[in-house]
Amino acid sequence: MNPLNRIPLTGLRAIEAVARLGSLSAAAEELGVTPGALSQRISRTEAQLGQPVFDRTGSGLRLNALGRDMGLRLSRGMAELSAAAMLADPGQDDLLNVSVAPLFASRWLIWRLPGFTAAHPAIRIRLEPVSRMVTPGIDGVDVGLRVGRGDWPGLKAEKLLEQRVMPVCAPTLAERIHQPADLLRLPILRENDLLAGWQEWLAPHGVDARAIPDGPTFTDGGLCLDAAISGQGLFMAWETLASDALSRGQLVTPLPGRSDTGDSYWFVTASGARRKPAIARFRDWLRNELAMTARDWPS
Repeated sequence: MNPLNRIPLTGLRAIEAVARLGSLSAAAEELGVTPGALSQRISRTEAQLGQPVFDRTGSGLRLNALGRDMGLRLSRGMAELSAAAMLADPGQDDLLNVSVAPLFASRWLIWRLPGFTAAHPAIRIRLEPVSRMVTPGIDGVDVGLRVGRGDWPGLKAEKLLEQRVMPVCAPTLAERIHQPADLLRLPILRENDLLAGWQEWLAPHGVDARAIPDGPTFTDGGLCLDAAISGQGLFMAWETLASDALSRGQLVTPLPGRSDTGDSYWFVTASGARRKPAIARFRDWLRNELAMTARDWPS
């Protein structure tokens, strides 16, 4: 007997959604049910499977070994099912739903979209700025713009640009910086108390990141950039996100040198899905825009 005959697809969808999104509440919102109803659905499915998929902890559901294996396989399977459904219902070929991180959307992408619209007036772009990782082909989006290593099962990831970081600050603050050690005498801006990128940038200059002084902390990278523009301190910024402020002279790079983060920007679509013609046009335009931005960066 095929195991699928005894396990409802809704139960498998519930397991996949929680495994992919990492929380019961996020999965319930995506599936349009209450967290309580989703929890009951998962419990019934586990009973039908004959063993648990999640461990119950004080902080919520946590995948066990079986759940981790099932989650990866279910995500690939759901992507294939979604792609099959799209073959019969192609939808609007002139509309692209694009999932993108809010900061990248507001600091870089939104200012360049009019150029795409002018070049392709028949294509409409609908941006969905969300911080969580959205899966094309499952979450109702055609394209995901992601930062990472490109190793997402069941998805087609095309590299757009390597991600690098460098310290930036207001021009008035840069006047006090002549060598890497000078950075340690100025406030260092933090996003969520983190000092991401500083160790990688400072180490080649012979400076220990543990000597970094205190500085203002913000919960959003955009606020960190604004604080840097206003002269409140130095921020280790992504090249793309700081590029426009640098070109306008609001920010400067007080010292040369960029550090690789090991991550890249990726153009992500559902593997095997029917490709709208607009997807390739948007990808090519995006790659060209990023390349033009990179050409303007100081070496």
